[in-house]
Amino acid sequence: MVASETDPGDRLTVLAADLLADAGWDAAAQGCDYVLHVASPFPPVQPQDPDELIVPARDGTVRVLRASLNAGVERIVVTSSVAAITGGTVRVSGPLTEENWSDPDNPRMTPYARSKTIAEQAAWDFVREQDATERLATVNPGAIVGPVLSDDRSYSIESIARLLRGMPGVPRIGFSFVDVRDVADLEIRAMADPEAGGERFIAADRFMWMSEIAAILRDQLGEDAAKVPTRTVPNLLVRAMAIFDPSIRSVTGQLGKRTEISSEKARERLGWSPRPIEEAIVDCARSLIVADGAGGRPQPAQGG
Repeated sequence: MVASETDPGDRLTVLAADLLADAGWDAAAQGCDYVLHVASPFPPVQPQDPDELIVPARDGTVRVLRASLNAGVERIVVTSSVAAITGGTVRVSGPLTEENWSDPDNPRMTPYARSKTIAEQAAWDFVREQDATERLATVNPGAIVGPVLSDDRSYSIESIARLLRGMPGVPRIGFSFVDVRDVADLEIRAMADPEAGGERFIAADRFMWMSEIAAILRDQLGEDAAKVPTRTVPNLLVRAMAIFDPSIRSVTGQLGKRTEISSEKARERLGWSPRPIEEAIVDCARSLIVADGAGGRPQPAQGG
């Protein structure tokens, strides 16, 4: 995957470690100045048992932090999610910010959203216990899109791939998207900037409905967007479809729900300046068309 973009030469070493086991983490962290923790299960279908996602997310994060602090790492950046921000039970006026937290006991939260919230809370609890808060920063991305490197793709890409493959209509669902390249840029800024220690940073552009995304694809891709639907599907029909398609079931709670999120902190404090989200959407779609004609079903990756 790396070689598809650049020649890593002798600059890349690959080690194996498991989020559910202690072995390998100390060796991986040894000699590192910085650690970026980006792995967390993000399946296309939410499990019946939330612990299938919560345990590796929470315990894996703590394992990474423990090994990193023991190795003397200067800064650990944990990739959390806006899911750890948007699932609160108290109504908030104005856009949500890094000051807001999801409630893991909120019955409307999916197992994935709960796993990201609990894992990030565990991370902050752990560094506070170790008196090492300044050595941690978290990045909270929205729905990540952008160019794909292989068939091992994040489930966020499914929102674009489904439109390209064709659907009965567009559900009234929206997301705050961000380009994967801009997430990587913010991770590096949070890693290197002294002011980022002990802070959370939202990585997301503006909220967009799926119908707006469909319009962008039709406008920019021409014939390649021939299957992109033009009509909106009623919420009731989407809920009916979810009975037969478990991958739809996890987003029915978002039908008709608009959630505004602010990334001003990352822009002002770290100088983060993401590309226009329209560019990220089109680049994502074009890479899918090149990779598989948008006809293959994107596979979930261990990145969320």
